[in-house]
Amino acid sequence: MSEQPEMPDEGLLLWQPGYEDATGSNVSDYMRWLAEHKGLHFDGYAALWQWSIEEIETFWESLWDYFDLKYSRGWTSPLAERRMPGAKWFVGARLNYAENIFSRMTDERPMLLYMAEDQVLVEFSWQEIYDQTNRLAHALRGIGVQAGDRVAAYMPNCPETVVALLAVASIGAVWSSCSPEFGVSSVLDRFSQIEPKVFIAVDGYQYGGKRFDRRQVIGEIQAAIPTLEMTILVPYLLSDPDRKAVNLPNTRLWDDVLAESVSDATLHFEQVPFDHPLWVVYSSGTTGLPKPIVQGHGGILLEHIKSTVFHNDLKPSDRFFWYTSTGWMMWNYVVGSLLSGASIILYNGSPFAPDVNGLFKLAEQSRMTYFGISAAFINACIKADVHPNQSYDLSRIRAVGSTGSPLTSEGFQWVYTNINSRLALESMSGGTDLCTPFVGGIRTQPIYAGEIQGALLGAKVQAFNDAGQAVVDTVGELVITEPMPSMPLYFWNDPDMKRYRESYFEMFPGIWRHGDWIKFNGRGGCIIYGRSDSTINRQGIRMGTSEIYRVVELVDFVSDSLIIDLELLGRDSHLILFVVLRERLVLDGVLAQMIKQQIRRELSPRHVPDDVVQINQVPYTLSGKKIEVPIRKILLGMDVDASANRGSMRNPEALDFFVDYGRQLSSTAT
Repeated sequence: MSEQPEMPDEGLLLWQPGYEDATGSNVSDYMRWLAEHKGLHFDGYAALWQWSIEEIETFWESLWDYFDLKYSRGWTSPLAERRMPGAKWFVGARLNYAENIFSRMTDERPMLLYMAEDQVLVEFSWQEIYDQTNRLAHALRGIGVQAGDRVAAYMPNCPETVVALLAVASIGAVWSSCSPEFGVSSVLDRFSQIEPKVFIAVDGYQYGGKRFDRRQVIGEIQAAIPTLEMTILVPYLLSDPDRKAVNLPNTRLWDDVLAESVSDATLHFEQVPFDHPLWVVYSSGTTGLPKPIVQGHGGILLEHIKSTVFHNDLKPSDRFFWYTSTGWMMWNYVVGSLLSGASIILYNGSPFAPDVNGLFKLAEQSRMTYFGISAAFINACIKADVHPNQSYDLSRIRAVGSTGSPLTSEGFQWVYTNINSRLALESMSGGTDLCTPFVGGIRTQPIYAGEIQGALLGAKVQAFNDAGQAVVDTVGELVITEPMPSMPLYFWNDPDMKRYRESYFEMFPGIWRHGDWIKFNGRGGCIIYGRSDSTINRQGIRMGTSEIYRVVELVDFVSDSLIIDLELLGRDSHLILFVVLRERLVLDGVLAQMIKQQIRRELSPRHVPDDVVQINQVPYTLSGKKIEVPIRKILLGMDVDASANRGSMRNPEALDFFVDYGRQLSSTAT
């Protein structure tokens, strides 16, 4: 193994913007535009950010003109009232998200590039995607899809999925997607809530060299959702002869649907209100079904063009990539990056196929300029001791993005040593709930090891202590104290917004509490320390503990369970499932494997636990809730009395096992 360079201390300066970086950045151009057109002058990013979170109406309204966004009717005011929840943005405006995507259409560069495992890289022009979108939109209208109807997709990260989203959005219908690796229960927990009219699905997928046929799963989903009127099947694994023998009800093949559609000469974009639902994404709490989060055309439009242009610094000449699946909000974000005029790069498959260098080979072949991955991927590269810039030309990469979990100082150094030393490393954090980062890259600011550069424009992000006071140089709850346009409009089937309020506003009324631990320093930089709640974040995809409990406790020999993720700064996700077994059974390898298979089949491979451990009892509160966050703190080595209140517990003796187990974990780690 080659000798690694000495790793930097947290806070060590790694990168300074040069003159061209600073003056040529999009955020600097925006400041010049504000000076020329609005008479507003700022001496740097800190002053600009302060203005954007104090004069939020003026800031967000300015983006319409700066970006030349398309709308057919104006608004009465940019923000009717500053309050959370319930902020009403740009009341009266009429627009369409898909129209604004296609307003960037050009024949000078491809719209997207695509590669799947064992396939060659292919390019798609804007005109090709536009024509397919036009045909599919016409076909959906023919089926009877109207504004407000839901269209659900069980699709991988491929061009057809982009086409489908844009077609659905052009009609004003509501999009929702899951990755095809999700099992039946996980899909139904999501799609059954929104009652889709049309289902778009892939027949199977390939991952890590293995092929997975999903036709049986599709049939089970169809049978369980009575509102489905039509399924459009995208052949991915099937050979031509097999396509004619698809035995699924009310199902037509993608190619046939597009070929038979007689589209209009131009794609019609339904003009909808600013807060008209664009899509439903899912983020899970600790109880009940996944939260079906509704986000609107206008809020997503403003947020994604702001973030990708100002903070990812995307220009039309860029080629933007993020390794993602359609079950993660980063897929929606990648599509949103088309608003910048840049080309996007889609990859469908394992990031380690055929080996750990697969994505770096893609970067070279595609002439990638922005390389988006996860902290877990970087950690895997460190462990594999790979040095990709010794084998591939990565010199075109001018920025690397990292999200999904906190990135350590070691990860920062690895990027600069093994990709290239001139790039800007943008560690960023946000969430499905707003479908955006709210702390991340700032191209005019220096980059320090282990540190996110700061809060993004229009995002008043702070760390709060338990008393609801903003703190600096102290770890606190990540909160947002002013409304943002892409905050959820509501949850589907939550008419009184009870679940919405409980999810974000129960701890600090009127203040958005996100569920992360964060620390800001005096220069505005920040560090995310992991989840402050019990939501599980595996490879960027969040899942509520209740989803796992429902599946695990269907196993006939399991009577109770507790799932804990030990992901924290500097530690990859390590998922431990504690189980109480029936009839005095003793857990062995066979029983543990049966439990893992149940999770893999019904939920997703990503949420299979690393360890399954037998316990005598699950700790409960007096009100009958499983104790998750305190157990997580104990297992991470925090003091038991500071972590859990025994007086509020039904069975305080249950803590003793976890105290001992936590000591074992600590001794193993050292």
